[in-house]
Amino acid sequence: MHFFTPIRIFAAVFALLIPMLGTAVRQEEPAETADPASELARKLETGKVGLNYDEERGYLSAVLKELKVPVSSQTLVFSKSSFQLTQISPETPRAVYFNDDTYVGWVNHGQYIEIASVDPKTGPVFYTLSQDDDPNPRLELQTEQCLVCHDTFQTSTPIPRLLILSVLPNPDGNALKAAALITNDQSPLRERWGGWYVTGTHGKQRHLGNTIVRARADDVDDIKKFIARMDLSSGANVTDLGKRFDTKPYLTPHSDIIALMLLGHQTHVHNLITSGVYEIRDAIQQDLSARMSEIAKDAGEPIVRAMLFSGEAQLTEPVMGTSDFAAEFMSRGPRDSKGRSLRELDLKQRLLRYPLSYLIYSKSFDAMPGPLKDYVYRRFREVLTGEDNSPDFRHISEADRKAILEILHDTKPDF
Repeated sequence: MHFFTPIRIFAAVFALLIPMLGTAVRQEEPAETADPASELARKLETGKVGLNYDEERGYLSAVLKELKVPVSSQTLVFSKSSFQLTQISPETPRAVYFNDDTYVGWVNHGQYIEIASVDPKTGPVFYTLSQDDDPNPRLELQTEQCLVCHDTFQTSTPIPRLLILSVLPNPDGNALKAAALITNDQSPLRERWGGWYVTGTHGKQRHLGNTIVRARADDVDDIKKFIARMDLSSGANVTDLGKRFDTKPYLTPHSDIIALMLLGHQTHVHNLITSGVYEIRDAIQQDLSARMSEIAKDAGEPIVRAMLFSGEAQLTEPVMGTSDFAAEFMSRGPRDSKGRSLRELDLKQRLLRYPLSYLIYSKSFDAMPGPLKDYVYRRFREVLTGEDNSPDFRHISEADRKAILEILHDTKPDF
């Protein structure tokens, strides 16, 4: 496995991730970014806000407060992700916090706080904040050449991505054979969260979290086949991480399973929206207007499928977290006249009560180019009205389609 210099590795594999060898891409600095972190950076530069520093966690609490990222969203990854990899291990996991458009990474005794914030027009934008006590702290925008993951989107312009990867972590936190699986809501539960701590109950279902793999790299022939043979019972239904490492330095003792499930879903959707935006933008620059409907379909259909949870791995038993994250997530609305929300969780058979992603309210969704947004909206209407009742969408019942339409009518005026 190859590790790159801090700035190089940071942008492509920001948060969540174990670096993988791939194609280099330059993320150009936007003329005027509109993501939450860039807004905070401008406020810090002009002195409109300050950040309180504490000796134990540096600027972490202040950054989360300013970016409106809930502490309850904390998830913990102990595989050696991030350029601060020497500080990360099963004894000192890295904390990741998030809301709908911002991701914050904190390493215990690390040199930097890492931030990825989704700009509505350019996708993920990456920053670091030094953990040195400074009367004038500054967010540093990262625009150097970045590493793109090995499965980069097949577009004419490489793009930055956000990923959650599941690995086979050895006792030091290194991934055996550098093998990794992308994790989202379509991933079988058994293959999720290798290299992550997971708190929550899930019955007889199994996942790869909380597990140290004590095997030789040569024992791993195929990562999926290897996982299928593993006994994962020791990492199942864990509600207390205190026996695995010292949780006191962290803001909470949790790495909530529901937060992890939502993190996988929304990073997947963010990536597809960003990919679609770049495809449409490339088509416009190349004057491919005659093929725009075809290009919009190619770019938009993956977004439609992801946001309507086509192919979602079904739960076979209820899942319950250990923190207040689920309640806080559902409380953010918006709600229709009957009190219903697309943020309502199911957690018995699937992730959401109403299978349409809450990211329909995100700035990145609203800012999609006209041809792409028009296509996605048209397809949503076809599915939700029953005009399209193909197998890909039969998991959405007639009652749920009707409810989602009513929720959108009350909460999404441009739909």
